Amino acid sequence: MCDPVTMAVVSVANAGMQYKQQKAQAKARYAQQKRQNELAKKNAQQRYASAGLKIRQELKKSAQADLRGTLKARKARATYIAGAGDAGGLAISGSTNALLANYYRTEGNYKTAIQNNMGINISQYERNLEAIQFGQESQSTYLTPPDSKMLFATQAFNVANTYMSLEFQRQNAGLQTRKEKTQQKKSASTKGYI
Repeated sequence: MCDPVTMAVVSVANAGMQYKQQKAQAKARYAQQKRQNELAKKNAQQRYASAGLKIRQELKKSAQADLRGTLKARKARATYIAGAGDAGGLAISGSTNALLANYYRTEGNYKTAIQNNMGINISQYERNLEAIQFGQESQSTYLTPPDSKMLFATQAFNVANTYMSLEFQRQNAGLQTRKEKTQQKKSASTKGYI
């Protein structure tokens, strides 16, 4: 069997090397987790910007369609009113009022359709924002900063475990353990043998 002191020194040196290696690995893992979270955030920001641009474009397109519809309806009503007035100077009667109301109803239906479509687009935009947030959360990782104290405690425990294992092996081999040797020396010195 190896000398217990040599084994203890080797065990402590090995634990020291493992501590340094594990600490470096923990730092590297922490840096990688931070990079992953930064990439997830940057990706989400780009997707937010894209979704925002798209909804702004849809709002502008909707407003332009609404304006075109309003102008077209006004022109059609004006043409109709002018034509009805030129038809012999007759006042607008019930049938002509019904036709005029039809122009207003058609314009109202058109504007309602535009508003409904825009409502659907806004609802989809909100769902997209939720999906982007969920995507960022799923791409992000939990940050686990290196814990030097825990790594040191683990290595110290490993050294103690190795020492206890060697003592157990000595005891099973029928040899005296360090504790038994120390007790024997104390006993011998108190009796005056040493």
